[in-house]
Amino acid sequence: MNEDLDNHLHKLRLQHKISQQELADAIGVSRKTISTVETGRFTPSVVIALRISAYFAVSVEQIFTLR
Repeated sequence: MNEDLDNHLHKLRLQHKISQQELADAIGVSRKTISTVETGRFTPSVVIALRISAYFAVSVEQIFTLR
């Protein structure tokens, strides 16, 4: 778990009523990638973070924050 990075991906995904698989398909990653990002076991690359923020039309900082 990354102790420096927090994220609101799970909450954002639920607000938009989409599954991990739907988000994964939309941004070109595996469902497991989404799961591990949500739980903090995986720190996404800048590319993945930007794809997620573009998908939800929010800034990266609205999803990922430093603790």
